[in-house]
Amino acid sequence: MKSTFTFLFLLLYMVGFTQVIKPDTVKKLDEVVIKGYYNPQPLLRSVSAVSLIDSNQIRNQQNNSLVSTFNTVTGVRMEERSPGSYRLSMRGSLLRSPFGIRNIKIYIDDLPLTDAGGNTYLNAIDPTAIQSIEIYKGPEANIFGANTGGAVLINSPELNQNKIEGSITAGSFGLFHQTANIRRRFKNYSFSVMEGYQRSDGYRQNSAMERKYFQTAHQWDYSAKGNLKLFAFYSDLNYKTPGGLTLMQLEQDPQSARPATPTIPGAVTQQAGIYNKTTFAGLSNTYQFNNNFKHVIALFTSYTDFKNPFITNYEKRYESTLGLRTFIEYAQLTNQFKLNAQVGLESAGTKTQVKNFNNNAGQPAAMQAADWLKANQDFAFARINFDLNQKLLVELASSLNFFNYKYESFFPVAVAAQQRKFSKQLMPKIAASYLIIPTLSLRASVSKGYSPPTIAEVRSSDNNINNDLQAELGWNYETGLRFNTKNNRFYASANIFQYQLKDAIVRRLNANDAEYFINAGGTKQRGIELETSIWIIRNHASLISGIQFRSNYTYNHFRFNDFESGNAVFSGNRLTGVPANVLLSNILFEFRKEIYFFAQHNYTSAIPLNDANTAFARRYHLLELKTGIRDLKINTVKFEISLGVNNLLNEKYSLGNDLNAVGNRYYNPAAGINFYSGIAVKL
Repeated sequence: MKSTFTFLFLLLYMVGFTQVIKPDTVKKLDEVVIKGYYNPQPLLRSVSAVSLIDSNQIRNQQNNSLVSTFNTVTGVRMEERSPGSYRLSMRGSLLRSPFGIRNIKIYIDDLPLTDAGGNTYLNAIDPTAIQSIEIYKGPEANIFGANTGGAVLINSPELNQNKIEGSITAGSFGLFHQTANIRRRFKNYSFSVMEGYQRSDGYRQNSAMERKYFQTAHQWDYSAKGNLKLFAFYSDLNYKTPGGLTLMQLEQDPQSARPATPTIPGAVTQQAGIYNKTTFAGLSNTYQFNNNFKHVIALFTSYTDFKNPFITNYEKRYESTLGLRTFIEYAQLTNQFKLNAQVGLESAGTKTQVKNFNNNAGQPAAMQAADWLKANQDFAFARINFDLNQKLLVELASSLNFFNYKYESFFPVAVAAQQRKFSKQLMPKIAASYLIIPTLSLRASVSKGYSPPTIAEVRSSDNNINNDLQAELGWNYETGLRFNTKNNRFYASANIFQYQLKDAIVRRLNANDAEYFINAGGTKQRGIELETSIWIIRNHASLISGIQFRSNYTYNHFRFNDFESGNAVFSGNRLTGVPANVLLSNILFEFRKEIYFFAQHNYTSAIPLNDANTAFARRYHLLELKTGIRDLKINTVKFEISLGVNNLLNEKYSLGNDLNAVGNRYYNPAAGINFYSGIAVKL
């Protein structure tokens, strides 16, 4: 807890420091506003545990990965065991996620990126295609459907600009990242077209990646009241998976891939990897009938061709999703009272055809199993906000969730089509925010989380359809404070929460390294999240035009509850994969001519690697630096040049561990000190 007291001391010091900043450097900054789902409001008054990652924060991070960007947010942990292999948790564990993202709902430009089967291919998106990210921590099933972790709203670049841009980044271990985009605005029509290409050899054997990406958006303002928007992308991503190492193998050669055993070949021989081709498209229409009523309707679809040569099998998956989201909004505004209400529904179905073969050195051989599944996820939602005298904001919301899946087996034993229905779940949320003084707000909320098993958990790599898995659910209680100075120079927030989850879904591996999932009793999750941001200097007339300091601290007291596995009792143990303490700090120096220097430090405490808590990944410190010029002009062309270094301390750590791994193969070593440089051209 030493780091907690250090953070609190720093917070109090900075609150006092804001009172003595010289008047000639004080300049009012824009207020931070979250977009929400068509319901913008100042961050200071939000009733949710929401964090905003804006475009300025994103551009300070490296542009070839989202890991450092997401990890700047309290309560959030993103991992990347090998380049391109994202895992994401929010106030929870990665026990459900050997790879990929589960129990979190993700939207991009108001369209659900998460399919009806509960899976999200966030790694399909090029990081430069993202302008801002809103992260809602804790269960937000009230308008986002089934989840226990929270929701992420991704916004692509605005269309109301005329720009032509291109960039190239190169770095250690064969990193090459190239992007180009065009944005054009006409009288009542605007569009953007963006492409990206990225490759890397990776730090370890068998860890190369390559992604080809294309994205486009179009908006037609067909009247003063309505607009039609199309958003689509295509991603061709492939990356190798080196596999986990034991502690001895890690110490002998951290760059090696998983070696062979007397009975099982290694990752290099089997050419283990992921091949993912995904197409996503959505069409949305917004119509403002009058000052009070608005209607939004969106249709979305996706198709994924997924291949995974693994150590013990070769999986082929074909997934297609079709869905609809629509709602009606009513708004009323007077001097002392503001009302905003939304009523709507979201419905989606995902068909999955999955086949498993023997893996013959990276080529599919004899068939092991073949199945067909379809997941259907539907929910109706209602949310109402009351704003009294611009001081008390009350939110009452709920959704009624339905989930079922159908399945049919073709090989090795034919099983006729069957269906499993889960009980409908009412997911309420009650929340309020009160403005104590114009710069300080108090908020509190109670909400229910619910997440049925994903299709990848029902039909996992052990080739069995598991109808015994139950949905995990629980109640989350939290309260928090937010402080924001009138000139928006200093912001601080503090959250305290308690979340008790029942029937938590966790991953298990059999003797052949094939995975399966079970319900692990439950978890008790208590945490503290502290966040500060201050502009120490913000004066464009001086040599140093700006100095901004940010610091975030997360404390996780997560424990298993009523969890037994065989003869082992894990109740009271720390939740696997969750560090108790994370402290992240960064500082930005801005000079004339838009010269900048950015430094970021991440401290993560020891991480339990198995449910028994007998093995831990040691704590680590990550230091990143980035510097450059954002406004280098030659004639009418604007250039941006940057240089960066990651893991300056050459720390030995894993940026993603294999939890509960067979044979104690927990470790996926991350790269030591590495460098990158980039150049961008803007017209």
